[in-house]
Amino acid sequence: MSRQAPDHHDADLVLKIYDLRREGVMRESRDAINKEFWPRNEAEALAVTQPDHPLNRQYRQTSSYWEMVYGMAKHGIVHADYLCENNGEGLLLYARMEPHLAALRAATNPRALQNAEWLANSCDTGRAVMATFRARVQKRLAAK
Repeated sequence: MSRQAPDHHDADLVLKIYDLRREGVMRESRDAINKEFWPRNEAEALAVTQPDHPLNRQYRQTSSYWEMVYGMAKHGIVHADYLCENNGEGLLLYARMEPHLAALRAATNPRALQNAEWLANSCDTGRAVMATFRARVQKRLAAK
């Protein structure tokens, strides 16, 4: 990371990112993915990438949104830890797809979820958030 501490530019970007999350269609997509998309296996994880899947539109919207946001951190546009402290929700989607990442990349795009993967592994807050989310995903899937 190029900077030691976030500054007012980081705060401004994080507030804008947060505001975009509240847009109506984005909120609906996030709600649908967060409530309904809990793949138990590779087939379920890859099914959402098919155009006829009921959550395909919501998956594309949320995954591309978080990839754009996390790309800002990866490229030093916004402070990574500060961003993750306030916008870790995309890592919950990543935690659900992480076990199926190789299959996802082979079936769709070799760069799929690369920015979420970077954030999950490259900053202290990302690693901490991922530990929590991995446990949450395992608990949820075990209860199904």
